[in-house]
Amino acid sequence: MDFGLRLKLLREEKGKTQQDVADALGIGRPTIAGYETKGKQPDYEKLQKLADYFNVSTDYLLGRTNIKNYNKMLIKEFTSPEEAMKFILEQNVIMGFGGFNVNKMSDNEIVDFANELLRQLKLLSYKYK
Repeated sequence: MDFGLRLKLLREEKGKTQQDVADALGIGRPTIAGYETKGKQPDYEKLQKLADYFNVSTDYLLGRTNIKNYNKMLIKEFTSPEEAMKFILEQNVIMGFGGFNVNKMSDNEIVDFANELLRQLKLLSYKYK
């Protein structure tokens, strides 16, 4: 999914107009329209403001991940295998390393694996702040 479509979906989820978003960022409505429909890209400062406004990561806005906000994910612990599996499959880097087969894992193993990933991400975020 491209940046413009993600921006539009986030805006609609929040029930905001292009003008609402433009006003919040201190830019013109045509700029927001350009992001959503004409393939225009914001500069770093505007990208950061958009991420803050929608409470998502810049990686999410840019389509690099499907996780909207890493900080929310790090404080969560998975209890359902469905949530855990979704999280695991969204981790492209982890899935690329292999060495495990999520299709052969039990529900408990899936939940444990996802929670271990969360713990490791949390440790790394503290270490490299």
